[in-house]
Amino acid sequence: MNDRTPREAKVFLHHKQGHRVPVHVRATPLTDTNDQVVGAAEFFTDISSEETMQLRIQELEGLALLDSLTQLPNRHHLEPELSSRFHEMQRLGLKFGLIFMDIDHFKTFNDTYGHDMGDTVLKVVTKTLKASVRPFDMVGRWGGEEFICILRTVNSDQLLEIGNRLRLLIHKSTIQAGDKILAVTVSKGATMATSQDNAESLIKRADSLMYASKKNGRDRVTLG
Repeated sequence: MNDRTPREAKVFLHHKQGHRVPVHVRATPLTDTNDQVVGAAEFFTDISSEETMQLRIQELEGLALLDSLTQLPNRHHLEPELSSRFHEMQRLGLKFGLIFMDIDHFKTFNDTYGHDMGDTVLKVVTKTLKASVRPFDMVGRWGGEEFICILRTVNSDQLLEIGNRLRLLIHKSTIQAGDKILAVTVSKGATMATSQDNAESLIKRADSLMYASKKNGRDRVTLG
């Protein structure tokens, strides 16, 4: 206020529920008709999701748990994450679901347009998934052209709805290849974890459901 200079900073404010929340604050001086400073306006933006994501990225990079091409959690991180979700389900009764997805005709992209185009396809799918999942869900690259998404606190109807929304968003994505516009689709298998499951059985069932989507015409979600 004294020097009339707008300022901004990241601070941690005390939430009414007791915890601290990272907030971006911008302060701008206010003047009257005589150009005298009479106060200041402050604008607060909750950046907790941004901060959490950055911390997660830093942690995963440090532990070599990110896929180098897509910067998504790789299989070495996804496997213990699945184990954690099973423990959470056993202790607290919190349900979770899994979507196993495979890019349709991925070999054709590589064979027709080269491996650089294949990498571009993987990155386009990655960006769509990262921008579309909820902050507390996890999407990762299982291997090759395969991805999985671990979705917390969902039921089967919600799992199918989210799976179809992600499928449609990817379907509407496009890639420029010279004078051609290429479309990308994915086939998905979606399933809810049960108390009889472990990570291996859950992945195996979702994988089988994904192949059912392939057999039935691709670019679809099969729930089971």
